[in-house]
Amino acid sequence: MDTELTRAELRLAELLWPRAPLPSPELVALCEREMGWKKSTTYTMLKRLENKGIFQNDGGTVRACLTREEFDAAHSRQFVRDSFGGSLPRFLAAFAGGRQLSRAEAEELQRLIDEHREDKP
Repeated sequence: MDTELTRAELRLAELLWPRAPLPSPELVALCEREMGWKKSTTYTMLKRLENKGIFQNDGGTVRACLTREEFDAAHSRQFVRDSFGGSLPRFLAAFAGGRQLSRAEAEELQRLIDEHREDKP
């Protein structure tokens, strides 16, 4: 799945996620009202999101294939893969950038690590 979205694709996705499923005529009216898009622009942008596996126009009803949370998780994993060779520790080191973590940040990270360990008890 391709999680790289243009600004326009992201704007459309952000309109769709809280409203899906949505009849496509309502989507066209929403995009015209919110973004000044013509029907052809709306369908072109929707097709791009369909090709990326994020939404589907199913018989005139636009449905989300991924929730916003699922998309964000996939996008984050792709970013770590592409930018840090898939290494979460390298990403965290770069993200921290030499700054000290607060006690609350360190505890939250430790909680997440413990929660997602492969070998958790």
